Amino acid sequence: MGKRSGRAVRERNAQTPPPAPGALRVAVADSHTHMDMQTPDVEEIIAAAEGVGVTPLVQVGVDLPSSRWAAEVAAAHPGKVWAAVALHPNEAPRVVHGDGAEGVEADDTDWTEKARPAGGIEALEAELAEIDELAALPQVVAVGETGMDTFRTGPEGARAQEESFRRHIAIAKRHGKALMIHDREAHEDVLRVLAEEGAPERVVFHCFSGDADMARVCAKHGYFMSFAGNVTFASAEPLREAAKVAPPELVLVETDAPFLTPKPYRGRPNAPYLVPLTLRVLAETKGMGEEELAGVVADNARRAFGF
Repeated sequence: MGKRSGRAVRERNAQTPPPAPGALRVAVADSHTHMDMQTPDVEEIIAAAEGVGVTPLVQVGVDLPSSRWAAEVAAAHPGKVWAAVALHPNEAPRVVHGDGAEGVEADDTDWTEKARPAGGIEALEAELAEIDELAALPQVVAVGETGMDTFRTGPEGARAQEESFRRHIAIAKRHGKALMIHDREAHEDVLRVLAEEGAPERVVFHCFSGDADMARVCAKHGYFMSFAGNVTFASAEPLREAAKVAPPELVLVETDAPFLTPKPYRGRPNAPYLVPLTLRVLAETKGMGEEELAGVVADNARRAFGF
């Protein structure tokens, strides 16, 4: 598998990359990135990140090909890259119902432009079986990104999403891996399914998008909250309020690159080397020193993913 080029990926990567920020004195992990959607080679991405104190990187799959690639890249760069494997919540309805079905919106903006035919539940079962096999690999530290996303998917697609989410929870528990959650406009549904299925020991809310009340619920359950570059946006005051109440020992930092580039470079291509910009805003928001928060976040990543 090579680089991926959905419309949003192409448009973002066509912009001039931001300059490197000042290096962190305490290295932290990028808990969620998509190097297959970034323009530079993997080796360049790793080197640029290490140059500013960002290591290791968690490469995240969104479908079967990218999950295979994540496992391969992690195996080729031991200790520097780890993998997460899953079918993205928007992928599961496409597998079952195909693009264009009622309640299923083809997502050509992020990682794919290839139309999917309807495969039915049998196709979902087959793809989940391979995700299960990949999750057993030692370089795979998380099952994700999985979860619920009602931003694009209607009721019919949501049923496939929920079934896929439940199956991913079981895979994470079976292999003792962290569960990495994508939660977009679906807080209640995600929390409901976690309660019904029984959450794995380690749960990470990737690109945490809740408010302070949601952060308190996650803290009560011991769920990790991973903050991305959108916490730096001027419009993100509710998210910063959530960051304030999130216990430091449950905070992670990520890029979700090439998306969610932190200010002042919003709209330009994101990459792991920009993690320091987000961490510094988080430290200021929480009233902590940069090195203090970086040390806590580094330890949190080790506990969350078992590096």
